[in-house]
Amino acid sequence: MGAQLDADAGADETDTVAADLTTIARGLAERAADHVRVRRRELFDRDSRGDTGEPTAAAELVATKSSPTDPVTVVDTETEGLIRGQLADLRPDDSVLGEEDGGSVEVPDGVRWVIDPIDGTVNFLYGVPAYAVSIAAQIDGVSVAGAVADVAGRRVFFATRGAGSFVADLGSTSARRLRASSADSVDLSLVATGFGYAAARRRRQGQIAAALLPRIRDLRRIGSAALDLCMVADGVVDAHFEHGLSPWDWAAGSLIAEEAGAMLRLPSAASRSDDGDLTLAAAPGIAEELTALLDELGALDPIPK
Repeated sequence: MGAQLDADAGADETDTVAADLTTIARGLAERAADHVRVRRRELFDRDSRGDTGEPTAAAELVATKSSPTDPVTVVDTETEGLIRGQLADLRPDDSVLGEEDGGSVEVPDGVRWVIDPIDGTVNFLYGVPAYAVSIAAQIDGVSVAGAVADVAGRRVFFATRGAGSFVADLGSTSARRLRASSADSVDLSLVATGFGYAAARRRRQGQIAAALLPRIRDLRRIGSAALDLCMVADGVVDAHFEHGLSPWDWAAGSLIAEEAGAMLRLPSAASRSDDGDLTLAAAPGIAEELTALLDELGALDPIPK
């Protein structure tokens, strides 16, 4: 009996830690989203600057990463710096992996924070209202807490492992519980996907999409994997799949989808985009059928860069 009580106490302590990490993740995501919103208006909104609308010193605002079509803005880097600075104050002993400033590929002991300061940078750059701040806390490579702030939508999705996932307006004290859709047939399912930046990977992804499209209701390409995964959690789409995501793309959103009942297939926590592994989240009623269909199309295999 004593051993059982000790085990229960350990589980309770883990749950408390995860809940605390979720509170931190949500708070940081909301503050970062406010920063991103303000900075986009300052840099790109012609009404706020009273000029022609062309960004001043554009070459200084936008650079590229993996390819000429893969942009990074000054707001990406300064937002990640803001989050890292606050984590250093709140959780100084934790490690951090971020899209812009990197971090260890190896999964560390203890807590690792996984950050995407702007998931959907192309949308951010063009003014398409689908970009997000994604922050997750992982232990042993498993996400236990996560938050995804929909910047333009002014809402935040968040989850704690074992405690469900929710969505709330930014700054609100009330939240709505999330549930994956009740879809039970792939041919009537709305499926979200995304495409990489390397031409060879895009070509293969296009082939898969073309073969898949006649077999489902329709495809959606939103441009933010984190938001796609949250839409699976909310039942707005029935599934999301994409090759070549890095941990910061899926760490928070996948937990949110899983806690809403979605079935997952994830890359290793030590993976990178170049590996080309598949990320899949699907409503439980279509997960098996969709996985079999993707297998038939060769889409379960990696698509390396």
